[in-house]
Amino acid sequence: TLPLALREKLGLISIQRAIRNIHLPESDHALEQARRRLQHEEMALFQLRMQMRRRAWRNQEKACPAVLPDSMLRSFVEALPFELTNSQRGGVEELLGDIATDVPMFRLLHGEVGSGKTVVAVAAMLAATATGKTSLMMAPTEILAEQHYQTVARLICGGSGEKVELNSYMSDIETGWFPRKMRIALLTGSVPSKQKKIILEQLADGEIDVVIGTHALIQDSVHIPSLALAIVDEQHRFGVMQRQHVREMTVETRPHLLVMSATPIPRTLRLAHYGDLDISTLTELPDDRKPIKTSWARSGQRELAYGFLRKQVGAGRQGFIICPLVEGSDAIQARSAVEEYERLGKEIYPDLKLGLLHGRMKPREKLDAMEEFRAGQIDILLTTSVVEVGVDVPNATVMVIDGADRFGMAQLHQFRGRVGRGKHQGYCILLSDNPSDAGQERLEIVESVRDGFALAEEDLRIRGEGDVLGTVQSGI
Repeated sequence: TLPLALREKLGLISIQRAIRNIHLPESDHALEQARRRLQHEEMALFQLRMQMRRRAWRNQEKACPAVLPDSMLRSFVEALPFELTNSQRGGVEELLGDIATDVPMFRLLHGEVGSGKTVVAVAAMLAATATGKTSLMMAPTEILAEQHYQTVARLICGGSGEKVELNSYMSDIETGWFPRKMRIALLTGSVPSKQKKIILEQLADGEIDVVIGTHALIQDSVHIPSLALAIVDEQHRFGVMQRQHVREMTVETRPHLLVMSATPIPRTLRLAHYGDLDISTLTELPDDRKPIKTSWARSGQRELAYGFLRKQVGAGRQGFIICPLVEGSDAIQARSAVEEYERLGKEIYPDLKLGLLHGRMKPREKLDAMEEFRAGQIDILLTTSVVEVGVDVPNATVMVIDGADRFGMAQLHQFRGRVGRGKHQGYCILLSDNPSDAGQERLEIVESVRDGFALAEEDLRIRGEGDVLGTVQSGI
């Protein structure tokens, strides 16, 4: 497979020697040479498959060009209540350049937690709307879909828009710079069937400009003939086949596809795993975002952590406490959200308003709990990993993670990205009573490394990379 010139340049042995020495090695050195030769061949074939897949996608399919006039882009950016960072501007430019052609975009928008990926995605949505087409955004949880629904509406209105009513699953948004009202809809599993029917009919007729939802968007009953742009948020939470389904939602053309991820992926792995994507990376945080201060509370320091959280609540802030389990388990010695909610409410914070949020609650209960927390009616929210991605409560400044050694480093980094999203300093406290040696190593790294990309390289070093080609997304 590898030509002689390349083998000589890289110092690789012939395939015959490699196969003989991988089975019956003459020495340790011969075994290492054989392994290296086979690794190079495997990676070359892998990259070729990636490039063939990319070429087939770009050459055989046509997309609908979507163009946002410069004057509209200028008006949209000027109306925002904040300045775009340089990497956000670069991201917007790359996206708008891609979707203005009939070659289907296939791009990864990869950014640090809190780097402002949503506003970059909204600029691309506006291009689809200006062209008279529909754009879709798929999120992994109802809480996140609901939040995107409000955030997208607010950004289109220049940040000044009234909050979209939670009980409305469809809204018409008016701005001073767009020639007509824009229709935005929310489609999740808990949308009442009567409203769902109306949304499905309007999607089929091309009357909705932007639809935001969960897996409910990729059911067989959903038809969007006018789809020009599909955005998949927190792409690591969706399966390979689900992403493929999004590509195949239209008949005559293929939608431009943007996948977004805040879970930091090591650069080496990103180039391999996403060899068929173009990559935009947002490296800067907005000016008003301060780095989160992280500390690991060692054994015996639990009361100090609870006291610090009380002090922050006393100053008018709010906080999260994350537990690894929903309910107690005899098999696993880890604090559960339900038990901790009851214990903390009685023993530690009897005078404060505590809330509970976990994955086994009904969708409506989850949204109500989140809404109360966002409105400041709950001081401390006891929760599980359901808040890992995208939850945005600017007044929350403290994230206490109980049983922190039970979570992966990327997940811990996501959790701490939930606080400090407003003007106040954010804090993350890792609680772990007796972690294993590997657990201690992970906690020390999370405590000292703030950069998500550097953290990802450490995670790869410790854990291995999963199946890079194919549909398996985890495991070594």
